[in-house]
Amino acid sequence: MARPRSSPQPEVPGLAARKIAADILDGVLRRHVALDEQLAGKGAHPALPSLADRDRALMRRLAATVLRRLGTLRHLLGTFLERGFPSDAPRVETILLVGAAQILWLDVPDHAAVDLSVRLAQADRRAARYAGLVNAVLRRVAQNRANLANSDGLRDTPGWLLKRWSAHYGADAARAIATAISHEPALDLTVKSDADGWAEHLRGRVLPTGTVRTLAQGAVPLLPGFAEGAWWVQDAAASLPARLLGEVRGLAVADLCAAPGGKTAQLAHAGAKVTAVDRSPVRLGRIVENLARLHLTAETVAADALEWQGGPFDAVLLDAPCSSTGTIRRHPDVPWLKSEADLAVLISLQQRLLDHAVDLLKPGGRLVYCVCSLEPEEGERQIADLLARDSRLSRLPVAPAEVCGRAEFITPAGELRTLPQHLPDPDPRWAGLDGFFAARLVRNPA
Repeated sequence: MARPRSSPQPEVPGLAARKIAADILDGVLRRHVALDEQLAGKGAHPALPSLADRDRALMRRLAATVLRRLGTLRHLLGTFLERGFPSDAPRVETILLVGAAQILWLDVPDHAAVDLSVRLAQADRRAARYAGLVNAVLRRVAQNRANLANSDGLRDTPGWLLKRWSAHYGADAARAIATAISHEPALDLTVKSDADGWAEHLRGRVLPTGTVRTLAQGAVPLLPGFAEGAWWVQDAAASLPARLLGEVRGLAVADLCAAPGGKTAQLAHAGAKVTAVDRSPVRLGRIVENLARLHLTAETVAADALEWQGGPFDAVLLDAPCSSTGTIRRHPDVPWLKSEADLAVLISLQQRLLDHAVDLLKPGGRLVYCVCSLEPEEGERQIADLLARDSRLSRLPVAPAEVCGRAEFITPAGELRTLPQHLPDPDPRWAGLDGFFAARLVRNPA
C-alpha cells in the first residue's frame, strides 16, 4: 500500500526574509556584488518576488543595518568567540551578523532573533554543526545589549577612509562624518510645488534646501503623491548642483551621466530643453519612466558621454562617476566594495569627461561639475587641474544665497562642498545629507 504523500512543511514566519538578507550580505562581503544589483534588475535575488512587502522591508533594513554597522558587529561578536569566526563555514559569520543586528538595533524580540538565526545555521550544510555556537553567542549579545548598542561609527568606517578624511577635513570632522553615516537616512523628496503642503501630507518637514524630508516607511510607489507625479526621490544635497546653472528656462542643457535622473527632472521642471545622456540603456529607461510619471519631457540618448557628440549647449551638467563615498549613508555597501586603489581609474575618467564637456559648451556657456564623493582628488583638485590646463575656462564662485544661505556649504574657492554631518538635528533620524562636491565654470567668450 502506497504511503500517503506528506505535505510540505510550512515556512517559519520571517525565516525567508532573514535567509535572503544573509544571501545578499554574502554577495556583498564575499563576492563583492553591489547591494543595489542584488535588489533589482537581472542580478536580483531570485526569491525576492515571493516576499511580502513587510518581509521585503525587513530584509532590506537587515542587510543595510549589518553593512552600516559591520565594523562594530565584527568587533562585538569577536569578543564572544575565542577562536574567531569558523573558517570552514563562512556562513556562520553572516548568520551571527544578521542575528546580532536584530538584537541591537531592530525592533525584533530577542528570542525570535536567536531562534531564526539558529534555524538559518541548521539549514546550511557547513554551518549546521555550529548551530549551538550561534545560539550561545547571540544569547550573550542579548544579555549584554545595554553595553553593546552604542557606537560612534569609527569602527564602521574602514581605516583608509578615516585616514583620508582626517587629512583633508581634520580629525574632528572625520569623526563627525563617521558618526553621521552610521545612522539610517530619512527619505528626501524634491517636490514640484507646495513643499509645505506635501511635508504635512507625508508627515515630514521642509529642509532649508526646500527638500521635503519624511520618515515614512514602506514602498515608495505607494506613498501619496507618487502616482500623480508630485515629487521624486532625491537627497537634499543632490538637488543643489543643478541649481547652480541658474535660470535655464528655454536653454539647451546637456545632462551627462544622467542616471538615475533626479537632476534631469529638475532641469526639465525648470523649463530647460534637456538632453540626458547615459551609457546604460536600462538606467536610461528608468529615467524615461520617471519623466513620464512626472509629466516632464527631455531627450534621452543612450551613449558613452566620452564619445557622444552634440550641441553646442548653453549649459552642461556633468555628474561624473566617482567613488560615491559621500553616499555611504544611503549605500552602506560602498566602504566594503571600494578601495583607495579604485581612485586612480575614476580620476582619469573624470578628467576625460571634463575635457569633453568643455568641448560641448558654447562660448559663454556654463558647466557644473559634481561628484557624490568626499575625496578631494575627485572634487577640488580635479577642478584646480582643469583650470590649470584649459585657459578657455573661468570659475564662477557660488554664493551662500544660491544654496539657501548655507555658508558652511561653500569652500574658500567658492565651490559647493556638503558633508554628511551638515543639517544637524537632535534626532539623528532627521539629520544629515549626502556628501557632494560641485563647481561652476564658464567657457570664456572667444
